[in-house]
Amino acid sequence: MNAEPAFSVVVPVYGNRDSLPDVVKALEYLQGTLDVAVEAVFVIDGSPDDSLHVLRDLLPAAGFQSQLVSHSRNFGAFAAIRTGFMSARGAVIAAMAADLQEPIDLIAELYRQIASGAYDVAVGARRSRQDPPITKLLSNAYWRTYRRFVQSQIPRGGVDVFACTRQVAETLGQFVESNSSLIGQLYWVGYRRVEVPYGRVERQHGKSSWTLRKRMKYMLDSVFSFTDLPISLILAVGMIGTVLALVGAFVVLISWLAGAITVPGYTVTMIVLLLASSSILFALGLVGTYVWRTYENTKMRPNAIVMARETFQPEP
Repeated sequence: MNAEPAFSVVVPVYGNRDSLPDVVKALEYLQGTLDVAVEAVFVIDGSPDDSLHVLRDLLPAAGFQSQLVSHSRNFGAFAAIRTGFMSARGAVIAAMAADLQEPIDLIAELYRQIASGAYDVAVGARRSRQDPPITKLLSNAYWRTYRRFVQSQIPRGGVDVFACTRQVAETLGQFVESNSSLIGQLYWVGYRRVEVPYGRVERQHGKSSWTLRKRMKYMLDSVFSFTDLPISLILAVGMIGTVLALVGAFVVLISWLAGAITVPGYTVTMIVLLLASSSILFALGLVGTYVWRTYENTKMRPNAIVMARETFQPEP
């Protein structure tokens, strides 16, 4: 029990007091399942309930090593996971939710995949979920859009739980971006990655804080952090609009020359409007491209990440 932990599990906590006893039991089961020392890092992310006091009562008697870290206010689940990663001591680190909708056996399998040495990142790939039909429909539509326009490599059901090596965790810790996506960064850094399929179980306590507003913010943060989609759309519309405007202007001019247009000033007004509006969009796209490249540089992401380094000496 006092050995250096090989596996750390980071658990963000926000309004989860009712599920915490079950979380502790699940982690005790995890410790009994694995043949290595397990550490749990609970991060209280400005929770409005008494989750902190509940864990203070539960953890001293728990069958695993633990840390209890408190944020000064609610910073969000991704910030809580980062804090947990910086505090964790294990060679393998996982992030799981406190609502227990991801089976604890999945966490054990994520560890085994990383501990095998074949992978650096293991993510839970949701194949089914015990949720109301409307929830499933909206969730599928959301993640389909996310995969289509942001990151195509992400699993169809998104990523709610994952594990990685300490090296990957430390790499993620180098990112200091605001309003970004931890999962997006996890996929951006690369490394050897594997998906572990699972079925999401029904929530037993409380309700999800993953509101529509938070979903949209997550989507926008991901779009603006990992794609140039908005700028590309403006540039494409400007280019197509310019071509159509030139065609339209040519048609108006021919119609005027043929005497089909008799309203004074109509020809000049239409030509100016068509060319000016399309030119503005095209110019915005060009300027936006420069702004996007400047914005990319301000993120200070590394140009490359070294996963391993080996040296060899010639035989004597």
